Amino acid sequence: MRITVLTVPDCPNGPVAQERIAAALAGRAAEVECVEVREEADAARLGMTGSPTVLLDGVDPFAVAGATPSISCRVYRDGGRVEGAPSVAALRTALADAGLEPDPLDPDPLDPIGRGGRGRVAPAERGLRAAHQAVLRHFATTGRAPGADALEPVAAAAGRTVGDVLAELDREDFLTLDEDGQVRAAYPFCAVPTPHRVRIDGGAEVWSMCAVDALGIAAMLGRNTVISSTDPVTGEPVTVTSTDGTTVWEPASAVVFVGHRAVAGPAEAVCCGALNFFASRTSATTWSQRHPDVRGDIVGQDRAEELGRRTFGPLLATVPRSSPDSAYGPLTSGPAV
Repeated sequence: MRITVLTVPDCPNGPVAQERIAAALAGRAAEVECVEVREEADAARLGMTGSPTVLLDGVDPFAVAGATPSISCRVYRDGGRVEGAPSVAALRTALADAGLEPDPLDPDPLDPIGRGGRGRVAPAERGLRAAHQAVLRHFATTGRAPGADALEPVAAAAGRTVGDVLAELDREDFLTLDEDGQVRAAYPFCAVPTPHRVRIDGGAEVWSMCAVDALGIAAMLGRNTVISSTDPVTGEPVTVTSTDGTTVWEPASAVVFVGHRAVAGPAEAVCCGALNFFASRTSATTWSQRHPDVRGDIVGQDRAEELGRRTFGPLLATVPRSSPDSAYGPLTSGPAV
């Protein structure tokens, strides 16, 4: 598939569109090009009705009836939101409608974790990604949520207050705040006790929001980890040790139930309590039968690990220049791009 992003020079939403396209592709093969359009005649020839315009094999999947060729700014409406680029969820739908093969590792039960297809990587604009990554590094280093003073340099670099940045991250479900506006959780970490404790080699011991979150920490940080959890039915301990990319599960029969509740709200409310470790499939089946309000599936160890890597592995793979690495250290082995 050929994906073309048509933009006017220096369009601030051009990079946003390209970033979201990459997230929607999720590693699937496609030719992506960005074309600058300077003249109205070129906009008419190429099919550009505002910047940015996204074409899939030359067709605008977001075309609006009656729209005329233009080199002006373009807005996209999605579920009551107005944005300067198509959302990742809208792009994924458009890619599927255009014939791109679906991602075989995209599970419906995990959609709340993936934020409706938008992924867990915060946008780079408005200081969101820098602040989000600073929160994650602070958790990984100290085991605790950062205070406002630790995040002030990141927010100031974006010309914003800490409160404003955290409030937006909370609204977009990258993290959750308590009633005092303090960080209570930043997936995969939690500031209050949960059933899942993770010891990070060279870092801290942290609480994780759910089983999949816990499994994603090693990939996110590029560190060895030891996960300690408990089967909620039998009370039997479940331990997952990750060493240099190899994991050992105890007991060997352990599995993960991946589910969600049919309620509105952030992932914390929808699915975090419905993704647990179990010592066996029998135990997981028993729990599922006792919780008819939870829809989901029992997944094996390889599948659960892959879900963790796919969901949380990219969170620290890119390091924004405004991120204060010197405060906590670059807690990732992923590439800086």
